[in-house]
Amino acid sequence: MALIDAPPLTPLPPAPALLSVSDLEVTLFTRAGQLKAVDRLSLEVAAGETLAIVGESGCGKSISALALMRLLPEPPAKITGGSVRLAGRDLTRLSEGEMQRVRGKDLAMIFQDPMSALNPVLTVGRQIVEVIARHDPASHRAMQARALELMRKVRIPDAERRFNDYPHQLSGGMNQRIVIAMAIACQPKVLVADEPTTALDVTIQAQILDLMKELQAETGMGLIIITHDLGVVAETADRVLVMYAGRKVEDGTVDAVFDRPLHPYTRGLMGATPSATLQPHGRLAEIPGSVPALADLPAGCAFNNRCPIAFARCFAERPGLTMPAPARSVACFAVEQEGVRHGDPVGA
Repeated sequence: MALIDAPPLTPLPPAPALLSVSDLEVTLFTRAGQLKAVDRLSLEVAAGETLAIVGESGCGKSISALALMRLLPEPPAKITGGSVRLAGRDLTRLSEGEMQRVRGKDLAMIFQDPMSALNPVLTVGRQIVEVIARHDPASHRAMQARALELMRKVRIPDAERRFNDYPHQLSGGMNQRIVIAMAIACQPKVLVADEPTTALDVTIQAQILDLMKELQAETGMGLIIITHDLGVVAETADRVLVMYAGRKVEDGTVDAVFDRPLHPYTRGLMGATPSATLQPHGRLAEIPGSVPALADLPAGCAFNNRCPIAFARCFAERPGLTMPAPARSVACFAVEQEGVRHGDPVGA
């Protein structure tokens, strides 16, 4: 019997983005002038996908998250450009009343410090019930039952007894689980987690990250994790976006960026991360200096005074994003140099 040639398989198209951010700008109106805290940031998150945003403190990660949620302190901060589309709907054009119906239901956030995110004078159970009542009201008994179900889902031991506890009666890890329960109460399309494992010990960190991945697998939500920890990125994320001085300087899949980081700043972050290959008594690499203040950004590339391979053009022009490889973008003139493009050590 003659074999019938099968037609070639057509690759599946990429999943459509749940959240699409295009050229987002956040301006701080200060006595020093108008400062761009977020400068033309673009990103996308699909259903079931995890995007990690990394960078040092002061790079614009958290203020970007607050802008997505429309929780910027106004004044002095204000969205002054771009769009934030959730399932095709531009959140920047919604009234505050319309945004309140989106916030917590379709787009939710886990804040960096659970103790400051929770109300100290209300029981944790009541705080979960309030979220449900705001977006999916039912009888009080039904909402209590739903809150208890959420507490069990995030693995609060003895949930019935803990339901009437106040935040100060719980550990930091338990409070973080309560915050997660509140964030997922209405099954959001996209969840933003700002440093969700800060101030937790290593064991609890691992439990929280595993819990978030399980919840994502159950609901198919998109997830944005803001973190300093590249270990968290490697463990949980599909793609990584590196920010510096309010701008995106590199992004790509986690495998691609970790295997061949292109931007000198990304290389510096990775070099400063402890690894199993570090020799005993060896020193971690460090990036000299610190992130410049927004009111004192250098001319040209904002990273030029910390960069080991900066040259004249870096001090005169600000690099735009280019795509040196499929699904990769980087803002660096040095990428044009052959050694950097092919992943040789910086400064080689």
